[in-house]
Amino acid sequence: MSQKLKPYPEYKDSGIPWLGKVPMHWIQKPIQAITYLKNIRGRPDLPLLSVYRDYGVIRKDSRDDNYNPEGSDLSTYKVVKPGNLVLNKMKTWQGSLGVSNHLGIVSPAYIVCEIISDVYPHYIHYLLRSRIYVWFYNQISSGVRVNQWDMRYSDFKRIQIFLPPIEEQRQIANYLNKKEHEINRFIYNKRQLIKLLNEQKQAIINHAVTRGIDPNVRLKPSGVDWIGDIPEHWTVMPIRRAFESIDYGISESISDSGKIRVLTMGDINNGQVHIPETGGVDWVSDNLLLKDGDLLYNRTNSAELVGKVGLFKQVNTVQVTYASYLVRFRVKNINNSEFLNYLLNSPKILSIARQLAIPSLNQSNLNPTRYGRILIALPSLSDQIKIVSKINNDCAKIDKLIQINERQIKLICEYRIRLIADVVTGKIDVRGIPVEEIEGLEEYMDAYVSEELQEKVEIEETVEVLDAND
Repeated sequence: MSQKLKPYPEYKDSGIPWLGKVPMHWIQKPIQAITYLKNIRGRPDLPLLSVYRDYGVIRKDSRDDNYNPEGSDLSTYKVVKPGNLVLNKMKTWQGSLGVSNHLGIVSPAYIVCEIISDVYPHYIHYLLRSRIYVWFYNQISSGVRVNQWDMRYSDFKRIQIFLPPIEEQRQIANYLNKKEHEINRFIYNKRQLIKLLNEQKQAIINHAVTRGIDPNVRLKPSGVDWIGDIPEHWTVMPIRRAFESIDYGISESISDSGKIRVLTMGDINNGQVHIPETGGVDWVSDNLLLKDGDLLYNRTNSAELVGKVGLFKQVNTVQVTYASYLVRFRVKNINNSEFLNYLLNSPKILSIARQLAIPSLNQSNLNPTRYGRILIALPSLSDQIKIVSKINNDCAKIDKLIQINERQIKLICEYRIRLIADVVTGKIDVRGIPVEEIEGLEEYMDAYVSEELQEKVEIEETVEVLDAND
């Protein structure tokens, strides 16, 4: 990223207000001049492909967050070959389109186009997925269902593009491939660092809530195999004894006009509770309104998320209640809510809770009776408060490092979006910048998408952080 990027020497008016000026020698064409529709079917043996806003066309089995079921008759699915342009016509307005690197099949509802030979497909991939064109798809998509606006090929094909000579297209695509490679590596390294920092943070919390903060404390057997030894003055008890009440949430429907906010299972993450800004109910009984320090656990969810716990903190005067998939724990005054939140989100407790959950179709259920029988070890209230203070102090530096790295990821992603848009629309001239064509780009992108890169990544920052906190 060290090259100093400059504009082209001469520009002309594109005649398109949202596109502005383009390089003088670029040629205007409608998309229909470089594509034609394909409708080849009858290859159910080929792998399924999906179109993602963030990645373009990828193999469906390369991600574990695609929950759209395939049809029963795959012979009706459309064949996609490497170099074909594919649009998810219901989500093109979000940027869900791209040129495929794969041979496979896509939903019959998708649009598949052949790109003519005198256009470089990877340039078209970057151009049509750029921010400025995605903005225009929003303007010409149609429909009445929220978030399901339809892109018709009859509208798409009339979109105007400006094309440089094909060798210049190749140079632009290769330049952007190289930059994407560098940026993706940067993001991957930062995510690995964040992962390690979170693991270190969790280790600090787990040790504090299971062994305390006094390294010289005498230990005793807990009498529970999976708990092990505990400080001699701690007491083993079922979870339910730490609370004065355990209550199910409401089942009333949420409306936009409701003044009492309603928490759902998606509002609990990493021990924290997010209060939604809109939507709620008009009335609940006072005993179902949340108070500062209440804990909520998720009794019904997927097997890997059921049992998560969040601490409710009252930050304003908004009244808040909770939905039926959540259960409220009101903490006894002899215990500290923050300590219990750390403890109940520890890996050991979550593991036991999820083993007790009863699986059903696509979800698991953990009722309060089964959950409340789980044994925990608790210190006195004064010790709980000291432990929480120590955890918060020790984790503050790690949280700061995580925030810095997350901010860096956000900034580099914003840079990538702007760079691609500027290069493919001619605001920046990358001719003459030496770039090699990346070999094995398909394999590289597959690895990045699945976050299973085979190359070893050395993260010196992580070692420094770990050493500083030993």
